[in-house]
Amino acid sequence: MDVPQVPAAEGGTGEVSDNEDLDPGADPERAERARKLFSGPITFLKSAPALQHLPPPSVPEIAFAGRSNVGKSSLLNALTNRNGLARTSVTPGRTQELNYFDVGEDPLIFRLVDMPGYGFAKAPKDVVKKWRFLINDYLRGRAVLKRTLVLIDSRHGIKDVDRDVLEMLDTAAVSYRIVLTKADKIKATELEAVQAATEAEARKHPAAHPQVIATSSEKGMGIAELRTAVLEAVES
Repeated sequence: MDVPQVPAAEGGTGEVSDNEDLDPGADPERAERARKLFSGPITFLKSAPALQHLPPPSVPEIAFAGRSNVGKSSLLNALTNRNGLARTSVTPGRTQELNYFDVGEDPLIFRLVDMPGYGFAKAPKDVVKKWRFLINDYLRGRAVLKRTLVLIDSRHGIKDVDRDVLEMLDTAAVSYRIVLTKADKIKATELEAVQAATEAEARKHPAAHPQVIATSSEKGMGIAELRTAVLEAVES
């Protein structure tokens, strides 16, 4: 699929700073395009409770997966520099739906997909079953899905419920990358150990990207690197 070139951002509501944490190894030209892209128009499109409600597969998609309390909404808001973007979809009845956000306008560049949270210990079995069917069908059947970002709380590392999702992605042959959240909540030495352990586990999974990105929605840590990684996946 041909991906439109990211234009210079004009009139965006989410101004993105030049001073955010950048990966020293990142392509500076792509990093700058990612910064401009996430400063431009980003809007909530729709919530899809089933596959028949998905938008046409006309542009690349980047999906976000994670446990219910991993900080997914906060990370999406930090990524787009819009405090209330992810809250648009957090309304009763939408917690088990795929929530779509358009990135770019004239042209539309790609879409972010907020997947339902998993790991809800008290959820009824039928809800868990519905979640698994929806996610399995989406992962296996969405040709425009470029990458899934799997969010892991850096305070806890990868849990068994996360491993189930990683194996689901491996089986579906969906490229994914692990992103650590809440990295500011632990000491630097602890974060370094968690990141090393997470990367070691990622190398065991055939569909996983070998490098892990550590982020903090509150402090802005790793956000610029994540934007660049998203754009890299879109253009791959």
